[in-house]
Amino acid sequence: MYRYLYILLSITICFSASAAYAHAIVGDRIFPATLAIDDPGISDELNTQISRFKQAGDGGAPASWQTGTSGEYDKTITENFGVLIGGAWLNNGGVSGWDNFYVAAKYVFYTNVEHEIMLSTGLDWDIGHTGAKRVGADSFSTFTPALFFGKGLGDLPDSADLLKPFALTGTLGYAVPTQNFSTDPDTGNKTRNPQSVEWGFTVQYSLPYLQQHVKDLGIPQPFSTAIPIVEFVFETPTDGDQSGQTTGTINPGIIFMGDQMQFALEAQIPLNHDSGSGVGYLAQAHFYLDNIFPNSIGRPLW
Repeated sequence: MYRYLYILLSITICFSASAAYAHAIVGDRIFPATLAIDDPGISDELNTQISRFKQAGDGGAPASWQTGTSGEYDKTITENFGVLIGGAWLNNGGVSGWDNFYVAAKYVFYTNVEHEIMLSTGLDWDIGHTGAKRVGADSFSTFTPALFFGKGLGDLPDSADLLKPFALTGTLGYAVPTQNFSTDPDTGNKTRNPQSVEWGFTVQYSLPYLQQHVKDLGIPQPFSTAIPIVEFVFETPTDGDQSGQTTGTINPGIIFMGDQMQFALEAQIPLNHDSGSGVGYLAQAHFYLDNIFPNSIGRPLW
């Protein structure tokens, strides 16, 4: 684990530049690719993550550690519309297999440069029967329409200079499974598949924004490329036995942005007992294909 983190950080430092570029840009504001919820932008990018988290057991079963290695490829169709595909290899207590694959589309419908606002909408399709039941992959599909937002505080008055690097991003979605109930083939017991509100937000402080657009404090690399961040990731079922009971995690961490990639690391702290136990982690290596291959696969199709 630590060797992996050291290699990723070293690569990020090598790719770092005095001016960092990323995909979700509105005016002077860059919204980085976050780990637990999606950012409001679209881009040509490749995202890889590893994770480890102790999930709460279902039906009174003991909690178990789950590790995952995931990948996602995002492709812009136009400047404001993009699609993506992703999947994850999971290990639950020694049992391994693919989780369900997913595809999604996103459209950026509003930007405001002066006030550093970006708004987008999207639809995610978690594809049933594409993963292994032994690791908990569902036999049904789930569709999640969602809204995404980003708001930077660079429009604050000069008297509040040190607050200008702050930014908020967030998402609000509604997950609808294609089956109301699942039946265990061994016992015949039925389990309800609830609809749920999937929501979350991030609070981030951009040191690159501070250095480049507020005041150059002479912060050395790689810290001058760092964005301390806290992600809040929640899910609230709207029907069934767990209706209204919110679960999720609070994820403090840090993102190091480079010219062609970023590296990030977050802790995962369970919101309550039903969310999990113990503190897990997320680690990310994210590649900006639009900066690496600006004249080929990094360009929109149209």
